Amino acid sequence: MTPETAYQNLLEFQRETAYLASLGALAAWDQRTMIPKKGHEHRARQMAALARLLHARATDPRLEAWLERVEGSPLVADPLSDPAVNVRAWRLAYQRARAIPERLAVELAQARSEGETAWEALRPQDDWKGFLPYLKRLFALVKEEAEILKEVGPDPLDPPFGELYDALLDGYEPGARAKDLELLFAQLRQGLQGLLDRILGSGKRPDTSILHRPFPVEAQRTFALELLLACGYDLEAGRLDPTAHPFEISIGPGDVRITTRYYEDFFNAGIFGTLHEMGHALYEQGLPREHWGTPRGEAVSLGVHESQSRTWENLVGRSLGFWERFFPRAQEVFASLGDVKLQDFHFAINAVEPSLIRVEADEVTYNLHILVRLELELALFRGELPLEDLPGAWEEKYRAYLGVAPKDYKDGVMQDVHWSGGMFGYFPTYTLGNLYAAQFFQKAEAELGPLEPRFARGDFRTFLDWSRARIHAEGSRFRPRALVERVTGAPPSALPFLGYLERKYGSLYGF
Repeated sequence: MTPETAYQNLLEFQRETAYLASLGALAAWDQRTMIPKKGHEHRARQMAALARLLHARATDPRLEAWLERVEGSPLVADPLSDPAVNVRAWRLAYQRARAIPERLAVELAQARSEGETAWEALRPQDDWKGFLPYLKRLFALVKEEAEILKEVGPDPLDPPFGELYDALLDGYEPGARAKDLELLFAQLRQGLQGLLDRILGSGKRPDTSILHRPFPVEAQRTFALELLLACGYDLEAGRLDPTAHPFEISIGPGDVRITTRYYEDFFNAGIFGTLHEMGHALYEQGLPREHWGTPRGEAVSLGVHESQSRTWENLVGRSLGFWERFFPRAQEVFASLGDVKLQDFHFAINAVEPSLIRVEADEVTYNLHILVRLELELALFRGELPLEDLPGAWEEKYRAYLGVAPKDYKDGVMQDVHWSGGMFGYFPTYTLGNLYAAQFFQKAEAELGPLEPRFARGDFRTFLDWSRARIHAEGSRFRPRALVERVTGAPPSALPFLGYLERKYGSLYGF
């Protein structure tokens, strides 16, 4: 068997596995949007059965034979070639799958499905006590998985794991390590809290009551769809649906779906939630279709993914240029905005105020919400915090970093869906996404000129094309850090993000 034949066998086998996995993505979308209430138990068992099948394929001994035949051959001599990128990722995935028992893979799949279903039912009831057993089971299973992954180790191109949490973090942001994040967040916290103090001491306050007027759900949906089309989201290759917690999910080429949630009396949640998920979807729709089903055709990391969502939600969607284009139309769609001036609206949607809810947080305080979650996750996996004590620790950190504290569980420790699905290690990617976003955007403006005037004219294609050529089209050819450096000419840094915030909010708040 030649290396070329072995590689072709790998391609065909892994693409078929990807088709099966995409059925799981479709089932997951359905479970969080359309499934009948009584269908959840059966869906959890479906997901467990699919996990068993996928685990069997991921550990198929033929993979070892094919990989060995390709590795070391001229086919993968160039480490940035498509075969080399794919083979290296397939080798690591094979090693990890072989190390994880089928029993654990199946239990995790079922526990994640059951945990998310329980969260959706118990969060509105503020039932932490009822949710805790699900969380305990998930934590135990994820910890067991992390212990195995730590032994397997990371990609050879990445730093070694220093602690258990690194093995989880690496699954979302390859190469990221807890010790580096702690240093990064310490720098960020100092800059953010200094900026926040100046904003709160400025004496200027926007009138945010204009965002809490009547905004009918159907009108929000109509307006959201218009924004999606204008920004470049292909609605013939996707759809927009309501859900309990907004998300984007890629079923495959030609099917990248987004969801949002609407409030009749609050503008931001539905509209900016849609723009956020649209950013994720634009990335997925821009990945190289010809490489679908292989690592080369996948997003490189959750941090880079979040850079795209946070860019479209904030750097584009909360810019004055964006609303110079769309505010007149918003006034047509929403009668409640008829007497509002553009400048007042723009100030209101960029209001800075410490709050309880992460997904509704402003750009200045958002990363403090992530800091809370990172520190709690680290304490859990370092054995410093029992799960039973999470609510108290949550409240303590919110008081320390944001000066607010939840009065209940649903707006506190139960507000996010992530832990109910066992997604420990995910949260830091939101902050990394903010940093990458500012750095990418700065580079785009250096090459294209100021972007807000383009947005005011309705030109979003120029920026989207720039992002697709430099970020989306690369798939996972480069490691996240290397991609940032390749695109921007500098390693990842907090400075462009802090500089962006200083300029924007200094202007808004007059300092």
